[in-house]
Amino acid sequence: MKKLMIALVAMLPIFVFAAGAKVPLDKANYDLADKASLQNGAKLFMNYCLACHTTQYQRYGRVAKDLGIPDQLMMENLVFTDSKIGDLMFNSMDKKEAGQWFGAPPPDLTLVARVRGADWIYTYLRSFYVDESRPFGVNNTVFPEVGMPHVLEELQGVSTPTFEVSTDAKGIEHKKVVALTSDESGEMSSDEYDAAVLDLVNFLVYAGEPNKLERQGMGYWVLAFLFVLFIVSYLLKKEYWRDIH
Repeated sequence: MKKLMIALVAMLPIFVFAAGAKVPLDKANYDLADKASLQNGAKLFMNYCLACHTTQYQRYGRVAKDLGIPDQLMMENLVFTDSKIGDLMFNSMDKKEAGQWFGAPPPDLTLVARVRGADWIYTYLRSFYVDESRPFGVNNTVFPEVGMPHVLEELQGVSTPTFEVSTDAKGIEHKKVVALTSDESGEMSSDEYDAAVLDLVNFLVYAGEPNKLERQGMGYWVLAFLFVLFIVSYLLKKEYWRDIH
């Protein structure tokens, strides 16, 4: 029972991150075979995400190898701590202090794409809007009352919401965000930002299952083998029972 309680407590950050509103999600057409996309996604993750979120089940060396990045280039451009190429991808943020700053420690993102799905992440990172009532001045349509700042704001710019107001049977008004309008003050256009977020999503999908393409490729061979084995087994069965029937 004690071990079960420890496991549940350890998983709380994932459950917190998984919480959110049920809104239509945009399709994330990621491509794990696109090395350029994965490399750009890794760059964005290292520059904007790793300071708060870890990918503690990934190693810098594994990422460099899989993404076709030379180790020296990886260390010089994508590793901003004293970590070595073979180290796991941790950060130096104190979890207790992070919990005080954000309301809960930022969760590890190694498996976030498998927990929430690529579409959720893709929509979430494009759904921040100005909300002065929030501690960091932003809210999110996918994850209402989000405790995370919009770390990609310098790329996207500032978005303002358009609300739809409705009144329920008890006369209580409810506000729903129906549209977001960017002020285009970011370093990227809307299309460029969407492409950058897709690259980041691509990297997170890879991080959750680095051998996914290899597994899928092997699966086709296994199915082909089973198909051939079925034919051979069927012919063998017919030959074996030929004199009996």
